[in-house]
Amino acid sequence: MKKLKFFLVALIVSVMTINNYAQEVVAPKAPKYPDGVYTKENTRTRRAIPYAHLREADVMWSKRVWRVIDLREKINHPLYYPAQPILDRKSLFDVIKDAAIKDGTITCFDRAALDDEFRYDMTKSEIEKKLVHWDSTAQAEDPNNPGTFISAPTKDIDYTSDKIWKYWIKEDWFFDKQRSVMDVRIIGLCPVVEKKTETGESTGGDNPLFWIYFPEARPVFANQEVFMRHNDAERRTLEDIFWKRMFSSFVRKESNVYDRTIIEYKTGLDALLESDRVKNDIFTWEHDLFHF
Repeated sequence: MKKLKFFLVALIVSVMTINNYAQEVVAPKAPKYPDGVYTKENTRTRRAIPYAHLREADVMWSKRVWRVIDLREKINHPLYYPAQPILDRKSLFDVIKDAAIKDGTITCFDRAALDDEFRYDMTKSEIEKKLVHWDSTAQAEDPNNPGTFISAPTKDIDYTSDKIWKYWIKEDWFFDKQRSVMDVRIIGLCPVVEKKTETGESTGGDNPLFWIYFPEARPVFANQEVFMRHNDAERRTLEDIFWKRMFSSFVRKESNVYDRTIIEYKTGLDALLESDRVKNDIFTWEHDLFHF
């Protein structure tokens, strides 16, 4: 009987949390008057640039690489800010969240820490639950036994845009002999929050939330402006940021026989040097191909 009551209490708390979260993601109200001297139409009608056709027979060399985009670096701030959505701009995470939960145009895939192969797609309710951290050590007084306390998990923190501090990306570098170019295409993108203990204390580690399939998200990114320094009339989109590689990152993993990340066999400065080695190997391979 006690277990049943505890289950009902936990269910009520979960429903209340989801309802509260649904209220928080309501789109901002449209302004009464135009916010600007002209109507912006370019970004709203843009389409993602189609990839060049690629055959397996044309790929003479390829390398899969996993990278980390640290949003604390200044060059990556256009992906992090604004922390709260404004009329013409939203952070990358808010764009992903709204497209996945409200519009259903982006699919999120679970088991981000162990699986990045887009196999376990998530429902809207599963995504909402993923964006909440629960304190499992919280207790509440048992209504049937006053003076005694039972476990009652409570919502500790909402993973909003300002809590996202990194992104993991999975990409393929390849040489297309038909076009004689070294090219790269991003396959997946994963928002990462700071890892916390059951009591909500930071551990300094990474807690990946979910993966999205990047080609599916490109049409959404192509219609979302980001801030560009010096000229507000020449703003880029999120699609431009990734297409033009206008971000800073470091390698956390390359394809290898052990399927292990760099930090599993290198630490500290050695890990940074190993990351640079992977990037340099790709550059050197292309350079040596055309060196006479």
